[in-house]
Amino acid sequence: MDKIKSILTVIDPTKERQNSLERAINLAKRTGATITAFMSIYDFSYEMTTMLSKDEREAMREAVIKDREAWLADMIKGFSDVSIQTKVLWHNRPYEAIIKTVLTHDYDLVIKSTHQHDTLKSVIFTPTDWHLIRKCPAPLLLVKDHAWPDQGNIIAAVNSVSDNEQHQQLNKRIITDAQFLCELANAKLSLVNTYPATPVNIAIEIPEFNPSQYNEAVKKHHEDETFALAETYSIDRNDCIIKEGLPEDVIPYVAKDKDAELVVIGTVGRTGLSAALVGNTAEHVIDSLDCDVLALKPDGYKSPLED
Repeated sequence: MDKIKSILTVIDPTKERQNSLERAINLAKRTGATITAFMSIYDFSYEMTTMLSKDEREAMREAVIKDREAWLADMIKGFSDVSIQTKVLWHNRPYEAIIKTVLTHDYDLVIKSTHQHDTLKSVIFTPTDWHLIRKCPAPLLLVKDHAWPDQGNIIAAVNSVSDNEQHQQLNKRIITDAQFLCELANAKLSLVNTYPATPVNIAIEIPEFNPSQYNEAVKKHHEDETFALAETYSIDRNDCIIKEGLPEDVIPYVAKDKDAELVVIGTVGRTGLSAALVGNTAEHVIDSLDCDVLALKPDGYKSPLED
């Protein structure tokens, strides 16, 4: 994502303020990208009107779509300084409508608002969000209520010691995309890498095992690999954060500590049984964050919805 030419922004008709559109407009002004304001609508009652013919039901659906198109057109007419188109689809699964539109038109970025729990003041991810995180082939930016401040902080979450080629490619994409967004937003980049604590069972089962020595060796290995990765992309060592702990604990802690407006993270897009059995570290991290998230797929990723 060294350039953004086209943005698909998902409109939520239940919200008065469209944070996704605001973020899309902000990015479009900086990149010259075109925006498609997208809405997926569905009402099961229209499908159940059996007294009407198929053509009459279709006419009713078209009337609803035209009403939503008029509402969208009215909403965007005040933004004459950016190019915004509108698209409304009738579909009973919003995430499928979004992904199929991405596959058809090859958007560079999808932007969607998250919901905030009024009492807990935390971000709530909907089933649609999770489906997009797992299956959307384009970079997915999930945004919350505040704008990106000038000279803010962006975090790139990497796995610097992985010898898996897919993870290495993801590291590259995470860092380069984060650097690109830092330039656009005039933000400072921090590289975050976590490493595991010493397994307790090893220390118990092997008397001669030295846990502190082992821990220091693991820490040094992660530091060396993270610093080498940072050097490749001209990132200062002082901007690298290497902490012991689980990613879902460390990354949200660092994001909160730095008051970061964005965390850039890679997702492998596991679905079905493998997702249930293996789990997805990125999803646990995302679920613990209270800031914007840019979720990236590996190069060559194919969505399960792709024909």
